[in-house]
Amino acid sequence: MQIKHVDVAIIGGGPAGLAAAVSAKEQGADKVLVLERDTVLGGILNQCIHAGFGLHTFGKELTGPEYALQYIEMLQKTDVEVWLDTMVLSIGQDRSITMVSSEQGFCKVQAKAIVLAMGCRERPRGALAIPGTRPAGVYAAGTAQRMVNLEGLLPGKDVVILGSGDIGLIMARRMTFEGAKVHAVCELMSYSGGLQRNIVQCLEDLDIPLLLSHTAVKIHGDQRVEAVTIAEVDDKTKKPIQGTERTIPCDTLLLSVGLLPENELSQALGVALSPVTGGPEVDDSFMTCVEGVFACGNVLHVHDLVDFVSQEAQQAGANAAQFAMTGRKENADVQMQAGANVRYTVPQRVTAGHKVKIRFRVGAPQKKVAIVARQNGSVLKTQRRPVVAPGEMETLALDLSGVAAENGPISVMGVIMEYYSMCEQKYRKEHMQGDPQCWMEFVQCQLFSYHSTV
Repeated sequence: MQIKHVDVAIIGGGPAGLAAAVSAKEQGADKVLVLERDTVLGGILNQCIHAGFGLHTFGKELTGPEYALQYIEMLQKTDVEVWLDTMVLSIGQDRSITMVSSEQGFCKVQAKAIVLAMGCRERPRGALAIPGTRPAGVYAAGTAQRMVNLEGLLPGKDVVILGSGDIGLIMARRMTFEGAKVHAVCELMSYSGGLQRNIVQCLEDLDIPLLLSHTAVKIHGDQRVEAVTIAEVDDKTKKPIQGTERTIPCDTLLLSVGLLPENELSQALGVALSPVTGGPEVDDSFMTCVEGVFACGNVLHVHDLVDFVSQEAQQAGANAAQFAMTGRKENADVQMQAGANVRYTVPQRVTAGHKVKIRFRVGAPQKKVAIVARQNGSVLKTQRRPVVAPGEMETLALDLSGVAAENGPISVMGVIMEYYSMCEQKYRKEHMQGDPQCWMEFVQCQLFSYHSTV
């Protein structure tokens, strides 16, 4: 079997893979190969026909296919090789890739660097353990989106949506435009998981009810969904409250209950995965713990805007190209740490002396928040935000020129400004007096702020 040799191999031809390929080529990589299992490039963007893409990247509002086309046209102006209808089976520690392709057959590629850009998939019904029968009419929201936008099929006419992620919100609007009746969007949490603009445009503008602290407790129907019973849940235990049940007649239940990074290949390779994001743990070059293997996009962590996917992928592609050409990488020896009301940070490791962008999501919504980065008691940066919410990704730019690994991890936290100002004053005063208790009191303040939600 003949082995093809390339500088950079990119697994996935969606928005992350396309941006990484363009960037790798621009940075000087000679042979760049994109491997895509679908028959066309673009990934999930092809079924996202609504507008709202590209404002950050191109300065104009585009649909999903239009956004993908921008990068496809960039790619076509280069000599980047694209293999469509190609399924990657495994990746070796030596960065060899085994795959099967409709054109190439069973084959191997040896790469100097690999970029993982496989995207994510939707959490299925089985993960939710909803009681009831298993009739037709239960769809993941993304599946329904593909049916309507690409295949011209209407999943149903009377719809209940479980989960308020962005795909669910967008499908509430899309189904309404196609003549269906969306009876309600039910959300387990006390806040929505989608962007605020989607809540307004997709629900409020169309008078579609958003039922917070609600979940589906039973699906009715034999051959086809006939009704869904929903109930309120306790905000602390998330268990249904007896006596609050009500049944909504419908023929369709759409599930918008989270996305899971597609990391079976990564796991088999031995890439360390974050227990919070489900994606690889990476350094500030987006390299995983496996040398020469990089990750970007939704396979790394689920994004809210595709523009941020592209920004991230451009960095990953450029760094992959640099590694392929030199084989060298600086040691990222400073650990990042998620503090109060911060679920995770990406990257998880950074390099002292660099300028980096830290992306993260908060655990609960808050108003008038100070985003604070600290190392060993020293404030590296404070950034004020009027509102933070789990559905919207936050970004913090850090200059690490004065940072040293021996000073310990960098903690990123979201602290309500009222309490932050109070404790900061106390900390500075007592720190000057050498009081070691001041830091503990500051930490307690952070933990208090975690529960002070909107």
